[in-house]
Amino acid sequence: MNTFFRRTFTGAWIVIFVMGGFWLHPVSFFLTGLVLLTGTQYEYYLMVRNLGVRPQMWPGIIAGIIAYIISTLIASGSIPRNSFLLLIPLMSVIIIIELYRKQEKPIDSLVHTFFPLLYTVLPFSMFPFAAFSRTGLNSILSHPAITFSPGIVIGFFVLIWANDTGAYLTGMTFGSHKLMERISPKKTWEGFFGGLIIAVLAAWFLAGWLGVVDRIHWVLISVIISVAGTYGDLAESMLKRNTGVKDSGTIMPGHGGFLDRFDSAILSFPLVYLFISLVG
Repeated sequence: MNTFFRRTFTGAWIVIFVMGGFWLHPVSFFLTGLVLLTGTQYEYYLMVRNLGVRPQMWPGIIAGIIAYIISTLIASGSIPRNSFLLLIPLMSVIIIIELYRKQEKPIDSLVHTFFPLLYTVLPFSMFPFAAFSRTGLNSILSHPAITFSPGIVIGFFVLIWANDTGAYLTGMTFGSHKLMERISPKKTWEGFFGGLIIAVLAAWFLAGWLGVVDRIHWVLISVIISVAGTYGDLAESMLKRNTGVKDSGTIMPGHGGFLDRFDSAILSFPLVYLFISLVG
């Protein structure tokens, strides 16, 4: 029971932090995304150390932060889109640094240095593009000089949590057919479909409040989240099994680390953003 209350208490604070941060103001939106990006990237680097690999943690994290800052400035219209080319010398510097580190397996080091830039940095760097120059759900604090709506991101997390809650409750109650036992023994097909149904219902009822796209598109987004989010969870479980860790971190009692909590978002948000870009 203590575990249940600890998990519930921590979960409530996660919701407050994520929803409040992304919803409050463009500046808090930026900072919240930065925390999630840095936290997930940091935990990845710590996990792969269990394999005997020593990636360039701090150069990788600095590159991730700079990529996120550039994405925010481009999305807000502050700098031109070709500013992404500034990342080229950063990548070159990381390769040059590896020449001087004298690691036994430098290729492994470089691969695990660059991979989280794709795995965690890229998805979170799409968040600003989903909010700036958008209209829909207004932020809590006004920002008259900026066209900005956190509606897509807020709706995204609401649907992720609806899916997770539905999957957990139906899986615990009815689950008997394993989804992918060798990776995640507790996940079941019953839980998957339960999460999908709850996410679709949440999308249907919340679409008018969230705005940005119409109701049917929010329903389709909920389906993307349910499917891709499940694979995102399984992918992180695969990484943990390979590196021999139970949780990616301990910063969230009862929930593990940043990767444990946001693994679904990492894989599903790029697909959601692609969908919205095509239809919106």
